[in-house]
Amino acid sequence: MAQRAAAAAGELLLERFGGPARGVERKSSRTDLVSDADRDAEAAIEEILSAERPDDGLLAEEGSSREAVSGRRWVVDPLDGTTNFLYGIPAWAVSIALEDADGSALGVVADPVRGETFTAIRGRGAACNGEPIEVTGEERLDTALVATGFSYEAQERQAQAALLAEVLPRVRDIRRVGAAALDLCWVATGRLDAYYERGLKHWDWAAASLLVAEAGGRLRWLEGEPRGLVAGSPMVVDGLLELVGP
Repeated sequence: MAQRAAAAAGELLLERFGGPARGVERKSSRTDLVSDADRDAEAAIEEILSAERPDDGLLAEEGSSREAVSGRRWVVDPLDGTTNFLYGIPAWAVSIALEDADGSALGVVADPVRGETFTAIRGRGAACNGEPIEVTGEERLDTALVATGFSYEAQERQAQAALLAEVLPRVRDIRRVGAAALDLCWVATGRLDAYYERGLKHWDWAAASLLVAEAGGRLRWLEGEPRGLVAGSPMVVDGLLELVGP
């Protein structure tokens, strides 16, 4: 069902991708945007979830929510990478997670542009289009390809840029895709060795962090404010945490 919901939203978004943007508004800052595409994709997902799992709770980025009766909650990012989407950059995704008392129970991240759907069920591994995936076996931080992202708040971006200057000489290289769910999926499938970022919301990580864990990766939370996440090949995560944790 989660795959069907993600596919429904992905089909809607793909039809609009590259076309004129409609209903664009600002959220947390002048550069943090939302559009009708985000809202309509969320509505498509909510319609399926409400019809088939009416007792489950819901937390979605664009405001859809309801309390859980079942003890389970869906966490939805209908369009992760809105800025990429609006600029015509083919790096965005639909993210859906189901949580219970033990955390994320399943995760689905759909990348409609590439025709890839990443899936994970707690304790049962992770896959891309049904084929098992796993993280890289990279053991050295200085040869690790690392992804990160940046806040839409100017003051936080300044601090992140200063940190990046410390990280960059100590890794193979840095990638900035602009969609956290894809960053984590690409860690899970071995296209990246590690990822770190501070300041995102729960729906940005809920599904894809389970993918990393089920693909054999390691996750460490960055404490303090804003909270963050380090994820990747088990042998490089601690070293990366030492660089970006303080």
